[in-house]
Amino acid sequence: MRGTRVPTWLAGVTSVVLLAVGIPTLAQERSAPPASRVTAADAAQDQALLAFQRDLVSVLALRAEAQPLLAAALLARPLAAQPAPLSFHELIKRAAAAPGFGPAVTWARLADCTSTPGQCPNPDAGKALVQEAPDNAAVWLLKLGVDVRARDHAAAREDLARAAAAKVYDDYVGTGLEALAKTVGTLPPPAATLDPTYASGALATQVMLVFGLGHTLPQPALQVAAKLCTAPDAEADTKADCLKLGKTLEWGSSPLARSLGLHLRETLAPDPAQQSAAAQERVNLAWQVQSFAKLNARALNERAVAQGLLSLARSGGTEMSLMLAALRESQISTEAPVGWSPSSTKP
Repeated sequence: MRGTRVPTWLAGVTSVVLLAVGIPTLAQERSAPPASRVTAADAAQDQALLAFQRDLVSVLALRAEAQPLLAAALLARPLAAQPAPLSFHELIKRAAAAPGFGPAVTWARLADCTSTPGQCPNPDAGKALVQEAPDNAAVWLLKLGVDVRARDHAAAREDLARAAAAKVYDDYVGTGLEALAKTVGTLPPPAATLDPTYASGALATQVMLVFGLGHTLPQPALQVAAKLCTAPDAEADTKADCLKLGKTLEWGSSPLARSLGLHLRETLAPDPAQQSAAAQERVNLAWQVQSFAKLNARALNERAVAQGLLSLARSGGTEMSLMLAALRESQISTEAPVGWSPSSTKP
């Protein structure tokens, strides 16, 4: 946990800070610390955590509903050498055939492509999403990335138009967090998994599992869309579609999507007042993400904060709605202080 788990978990929460102030890029995990910094106690605790994660997968695999099977699949995905019935591939396939199955499960299936190099995201899941969630801009932005990589420019332009016409943007991170938060307490974490430096005890372990694994779902090609929309030679109809898409993204499910939506308004809106407003809202977004990252860190030592975050995750919604609700419940302003900038303090 101390050696590898916390940096990876915080990467999923804090990497958006940079995205909120610059052209959006895909989130990247931080590398693990040098081996010299990992003590024998750290290594033993990590092994205990992995064993606990495997135990959770084994118990949840006995369920027949889609939500716990989705949680089991997300828990199993980073585990090496899982028995076939308890592998990500088998569990997500079962989730897709279970009662309560929905587009969020199909979205997770996009990552089921390790056995076919070069076929990621999973093409069958991508085709299914077009049928299951045609009004979700995230689906078309995902397809946009695939078509740009294949150099199919006509298809990519159509993808952009379909994304602009979509009613919502949802990358299903909120659904993944909900599935994990509702099931991570199925087993109590053994004493060997607990970090004595974290006062929240078992709740700290649960928070790290939920918010660490909940952010490992596939992401659509936001960076590709940003480049297409802001290219110097972009045509007028392309810019019009991008502005329309931006409005949807501003109300999207994730800080990443909102960041791109505000970036498109700031870059493409013809009204200078709209551009200025978008720039300030992006500063507020950076403040919100940075504040939420600090709240997640506090959860490791403050049981009330940990309980609050887990309760919000269990209630469902989107990543963006969860973040804003958590800030409000902790009486943290969602607007940046006057004069604050993302580079003025560390996350």
